Amino acid sequence: MVPTISALICVLFLFGLEETVHCQRGHCAGNKCFAVFQEPKDFPGAQSSCKDTGGQLFVYSSASEVILNSIVDGISGKYWLEVPGTSKRTEEAGLKNCSSILVMGRNLEVLLEPCQKKLDGFLCQYTIEEPCGELQTGGGAQVTYMFMGFEVNDPFPEGTIAVAEKVDSTFPDSKYVCFTRNWLKAPWNCQVMMGGCDHTCNFTTHTCICPAGQSLHSNNITCTKDPCTECEHECQKEGGTHMCKCHKGYRLAQDGRSCVDVDECAVENPCTGENEECENTQEGFRCRCKDGFHEDQGVCVDVSICQKCEHRCEKYNGVFQCICLQGYRVSAKDPTKCEQHCTERDCIAKCISHPDNKDIRQCSCPLGYILHMVNGTDYCTDINECENERQCEHKCLNLLGGYRCLCDPGYKLYNEYKCAQEEEEGDDGSGSTSLYPTPASAEPASVPSYIKTGSVLGITVFVVLFAVLLYFLVRNMLKRCGKFQLSSFKHHDIDIFYLQQVTTETYKRLSFD
Repeated sequence: MVPTISALICVLFLFGLEETVHCQRGHCAGNKCFAVFQEPKDFPGAQSSCKDTGGQLFVYSSASEVILNSIVDGISGKYWLEVPGTSKRTEEAGLKNCSSILVMGRNLEVLLEPCQKKLDGFLCQYTIEEPCGELQTGGGAQVTYMFMGFEVNDPFPEGTIAVAEKVDSTFPDSKYVCFTRNWLKAPWNCQVMMGGCDHTCNFTTHTCICPAGQSLHSNNITCTKDPCTECEHECQKEGGTHMCKCHKGYRLAQDGRSCVDVDECAVENPCTGENEECENTQEGFRCRCKDGFHEDQGVCVDVSICQKCEHRCEKYNGVFQCICLQGYRVSAKDPTKCEQHCTERDCIAKCISHPDNKDIRQCSCPLGYILHMVNGTDYCTDINECENERQCEHKCLNLLGGYRCLCDPGYKLYNEYKCAQEEEEGDDGSGSTSLYPTPASAEPASVPSYIKTGSVLGITVFVVLFAVLLYFLVRNMLKRCGKFQLSSFKHHDIDIFYLQQVTTETYKRLSFD
């Protein structure tokens, strides 16, 4: 007859009390098993515990002294047991005094103790009704039989756990439980001692399961440390073996578990684009533009000039360059600077007020322009260099902010303002200077046309006469006053200047005076 699960649960219910009732010692002989529980209980509690586990209190007699000595050998204390003839008296007396035994080494003494007193433990005995025979295993495995926490020999009562294990093996080969003369292999029903699993049991599939970081052994009951938990990144299992693997951008270290970053930039630079550089990352690498360059449509463009631009920076024909605000233009000397620029003869001047006095302003004009005020407004007016003095040897063309020298037909321009006859055919004879103001030349400026030859002669005669008079005057003073030193007028730290504001009208008038 196949035993039902409900019957098995009832028979093995005693194992559900393992956490509360712990047996340290026991012995089986014939059709009985005896156990010692070192758990403080009063007499009624001891009776109840034995009954709940399918037995009763140990019945003391002279014939049982040999068994009693074997199970209490090596312990001491007072333990509850049953002495024939005392149970009825204790019940009638309201459980005032109950039977116990005092263990002191090999000496045993039966005592009566108050029934409500908690002693060191109690003794139980169980009747073997349907024992199991010896478990038959192959492969040279050794079997250990445990009942109620102590090792037993044939016959094996119901509830005995048999563990088959090979010599020097770390984990058991199998586990069994005795029920109605048969051995049931683990895992069995989860409701009975968690199916015999080392960790816990799945009540749906009645299989053993393991905690995180552990895996189920091939015996289906034992949990072992999962070797893949030692892998830093990933683990690949194939049959009974495993292999650690690493994420992209890493390689397996010599220990076979750790992962080491692979510097692709150092092994072989994969970034070959112009002005690109390689940056190592956790996932691998990435190509980026070098400092001073900016990615634009997949190309690294130089933007270093933008950090120096005085006004703005914009891209023109694929190249970044400095741009100036209205009224300014990029300086010819420094492409990052902006200078004032006027496209008309008269432009409003750029003025900055003094931070402490708004009535005081500092105004500036572009090169080739002069500052003057009209009706309370500061203007910058173009200087007509061609009117003010003879700039060019032949012809002068005034420009906004500058001028240009031209030569007559058959001549060519040299030294910026001089003209010479052409020596080679095919030369158009006309040259030009830059559109910007012409700097002062080392050559003497030409005499303006409005200065007459007589005027030059008169001035020359006047200068000579003045020099002669000055000579005789100084000579006369030296004779009267002795040696006269001019050291006081030669101090190297004294420079005297006389400044006068010049407007457009004043500038023109002084030029003709």
